[in-house]
Amino acid sequence: MDQLSPDFIDDLRRLRVLREFRERGTVTATAAALHLTPSAVSQQLAGLARDLGFAVIEREGRRVKLTPRGSALLAHGDAVFARLEQARLELQSWDRTIQGEVTIGAFSSALISLLPRALSSMRTELPELRVSLQQLEPPTLFDLLDAGKVDLAIAVSFDGSPSNGDPRYHRVELGPDVLDVALPPDHPLAAKEQIDLQDLQDDPWISGTPGGCCATITSTACAAAGFTPRIAHRVDDWHAVAQLIRQGHAVGLIPRLAQESMSPDLAIRPIRGPRPQRHLFAAVREGSQQSPVTSALLKLLSRRTTAEQASSPSRASSRTTRPSRGGPRRSRRIPG
Repeated sequence: MDQLSPDFIDDLRRLRVLREFRERGTVTATAAALHLTPSAVSQQLAGLARDLGFAVIEREGRRVKLTPRGSALLAHGDAVFARLEQARLELQSWDRTIQGEVTIGAFSSALISLLPRALSSMRTELPELRVSLQQLEPPTLFDLLDAGKVDLAIAVSFDGSPSNGDPRYHRVELGPDVLDVALPPDHPLAAKEQIDLQDLQDDPWISGTPGGCCATITSTACAAAGFTPRIAHRVDDWHAVAQLIRQGHAVGLIPRLAQESMSPDLAIRPIRGPRPQRHLFAAVREGSQQSPVTSALLKLLSRRTTAEQASSPSRASSRTTRPSRGGPRRSRRIPG
């Protein structure tokens, strides 16, 4: 190979295409993510290889993969993009004032309790910062984060989310979100303080889309209790789930982040023994964590989440049931 010149990469767009190929695994998927044609992606990669003097992708059977040199190049490329992100944010916040506009993308139940409370804190602590929220799920959430259309992502660690060591992102763990059992208010077990899942093995269950996070957690928790749940309904909207359970059509698991806005007569009980949970994290583009705005947001979210987790155990256990006159037992939330 000829010696590389000091300006061996004069177009970072080609390096971005190679980086996207690493994440997507195929030229077709890369083209779709970048809103290009497969031909245009192939031309960009061929042009990069021509400038470098070595191949960056190679065919292995029916697959195309990165060459070892291509992987080594991207390891440096990740550091380059992180430094460029740092430079952009340093220049953007030159006076170190925490102001401007940021967009936060998050999954639905984070928008029910975590982010409204966090926004209230932001309004007090960062009054010159304008925050916009978008309901987004992986992988779209991280596509928009990569494209700079979202500044901070809040997600659940599951399929479609980037791995913990992904070099594109700075990641902050926000801790677990516990799931409790939700029962109709007149269910025979609604008066119990805790529920053994095995006692619900004959009930119809409501769960999410097969393969989704909460559907997987439900099947795993029930399997650990020694049974396979009989799924009567597949619903992903938490308020619809709550209504179906409240009306006596099923039982199910509901994460604590989603419980705050639910009807007070829904019987929600903690599970006896190991409690199922999903893990939350926040992510920003690597390098942007140096920004005063991003740093302040991450610290505030971490603090807010810690406070939520400290108070969340009482949400399910504080709901008690008692007979109501002329009707079935109803459950109510005790203040505090």
